[in-house]
Amino acid sequence: MESRYVTTPFGRRAMSLGMLVNQQLAEAIEPGTTRNKWKLFRAVCEARPSLGVTDRALTVLDALLTFYPDDEISEARGLVVFPSNAQLSLRARGMTAATLRRHLAVLIDAGLILRKDSPNGKRYARRSRTGEINEAFGFSLAPLLARATEIESLAAQVVADRELLRMTRDRLTVCRRDVAKLITAAFDEGVPGDWASILDMFRTLVARIPRVATLKTISPILEEMVMLRSEIINLLEIRVKTQKIDARESQIERHKQNSNLKYNYESEQRLEITRAAPPQNDLEPPSALIRTKQSWQKVGHNDVAAAKSLQSFPLGLVLQACPQIADYGPGGRISNWRDLMAAAVVVRTMLGVSSSAYEEACTAMGRENAATVIACILERGGHINSAGGYLRDLTRRTERGEFAIGPMLMALARACIPGSRMAS
Repeated sequence: MESRYVTTPFGRRAMSLGMLVNQQLAEAIEPGTTRNKWKLFRAVCEARPSLGVTDRALTVLDALLTFYPDDEISEARGLVVFPSNAQLSLRARGMTAATLRRHLAVLIDAGLILRKDSPNGKRYARRSRTGEINEAFGFSLAPLLARATEIESLAAQVVADRELLRMTRDRLTVCRRDVAKLITAAFDEGVPGDWASILDMFRTLVARIPRVATLKTISPILEEMVMLRSEIINLLEIRVKTQKIDARESQIERHKQNSNLKYNYESEQRLEITRAAPPQNDLEPPSALIRTKQSWQKVGHNDVAAAKSLQSFPLGLVLQACPQIADYGPGGRISNWRDLMAAAVVVRTMLGVSSSAYEEACTAMGRENAATVIACILERGGHINSAGGYLRDLTRRTERGEFAIGPMLMALARACIPGSRMAS
């Protein structure tokens, strides 16, 4: 066993009370304490933020441990390693001598190793005639073994905090998705309430989520998001209960009023198909316009051209050109235009497009075409700096008759085909 005594540093390095405390701590090793050096090193890596050491300092500690002859660190086998600077530099990935000294000082200040300097400052060991080490001078691993239990406890706490942070982030992601889709459902179903204010609250919470999340920063945001989701669910449940009551009452009324099963079909409003006046250009086909008897209006040539230029494309083509939009549909898929429009509301909220900009686009293009444009913007999100400004520009161009969805959609569709090339 190596002798225990207070040792002062060689040369110009000054002695400090911290060194004395670390030496006293190193002497407090309980008899029979052993640790696997690589498992203990992994624990040090996990507890690195709590120990106050850098990753480069851990590289030096890794190199020092390679000079310890056994995998098990114990006081009975000695705790001092004595590599030369040249060998230590090689095992520390070619670290320079000045950098080695700096990071060795970090390990000493953190209380993980100790210097045990010889009279001349060299690192060596004195051996007996049988080859056993009687005394060694170099770096002592005694503090590392003495603090093994503390280091393992710190590492376990770091792992637990990291797992809790992961679970908290997952809960926040799910809650954020729930709130976005519930607000979308409320808008689509026309549920009464101040949904604009609720949407603003949701955007404010999302804006507070930091880029690098910690448990301290996102826990309050999660609590507020959960409360907001609960309030939305309460409003929607009230709406559902009201609809159920209205449905029961209407069923009773129909049962009483329709005791006579003779229906008068003449009272039903009929649809009438009428062709518009043929356009001046013989190449344009006449458009069929559907009007009810009660709301008949004259339609001019400009309205017919606008309706033709803003025709909606097949849903299959839209999904082929913009496959990412399907992830935001109900249940993670889109099977009809209603699902696409619901997904578009979720996406425009995510992209930061204001409700006024989206409503203007719906008015100018139609809801199906506006949803298609949102899907295209999502697909080209990496090339668009401001989705809201881009949508307003397309809306103005549509109102002037300068924009058509077809070229944009077909370009995205060709880009989704592997090995596709533009025709020369």
